[in-house]
This record gives sequence, C-alpha cells and structure tokens, in this order.
Amino acid sequence: MEIDTNCVVAFHYELRDSSGSVLESNFGETPTLYLHGANNIIPGLEKAFSKRQAGEDFEVTLPPEQAYGVVQEGKQQRIPAKYLKHEGKLRVGQVVRFNTDQGSRSATVVKVGKFSVDVDTNHPLAGKTLTFTIHIDSVRAATAEEREHGHAHGEGGHQH
Repeated sequence: MEIDTNCVVAFHYELRDSSGSVLESNFGETPTLYLHGANNIIPGLEKAFSKRQAGEDFEVTLPPEQAYGVVQEGKQQRIPAKYLKHEGKLRVGQVVRFNTDQGSRSATVVKVGKFSVDVDTNHPLAGKTLTFTIHIDSVRAATAEEREHGHAHGEGGHQH
C-alpha cells in the first residue's frame, strides 16, 4: 500500500543535527505511528513519506522552515520557579515542560533565578537543519475512529 492521506504509518527513525550528532532514535524500540495527511508530524517529513511503501528506507535533510521552524524573537518568558520544581535542579540549556492554559509546553531554560526562571518557548530544535534516517515498518488504512480523531491509535500512536 502506498502512503497517502488517511494511511497510518509505523516507522523507525534516527534524527541527527547538521554536525551528524544523533539527537533521537527509536530503532530497537516500538515504532512511531502517525496518520498521514493530518499534520501529526513536521511538514517536510510528512511530505517525504508521501507515495512510499512499507519496507522502504530513506534519508531526508530538512531546513528549519520544513522542520521545527526558524527561531522567533520575543518568545522568552519568565515563569515562577515553583512551577518547574518537578524538573529538579535547573540549568541553562535544559529543556523543561510546564503547563499553560493551552496545554503542556516545552521550553529551554535561559536563566535561573531564585524565584523565577527565564525560558525560551521556541521549540528546542527550531532553527536547526535536521536529517532523518527512516525505515517504514508498515502502512495501513486508518480506521474511521482514527480519521475522526485526526491521529493514529495503538502502540506507538495515541492511546485513549
């Protein structure tokens, strides 16, 4: 089956930065699932999956505009330190998660004070050229429920 809109794709990946350092990999683990055409993954990667099939291996290098975007100015904010207690001892450059009225967010610590922490809410990979090495494990038609919910269900996807 060729990957097209409303297909669920299971894949393994390795993510490297422009210097070749491995940032993430799920080889040897449960494959990641996504619903093609539902904007569940970064735009350039979803485009690279189009028209491929199970069993294929490929590599794609994406500029920031097709990955996590360019770094935007004015995305720094100050958070009371008490909201980051669950992160342990904070250090500059650390990626932290915190809750907002729009849900959970990730940010990079810029400055640590006694009572507050300055964070940059740009995605930690914003501004980076990224290379993905991909192995497509399987491709199947999405269920009606997955199409309705806008994401894949099951192991490696979204669980309800």
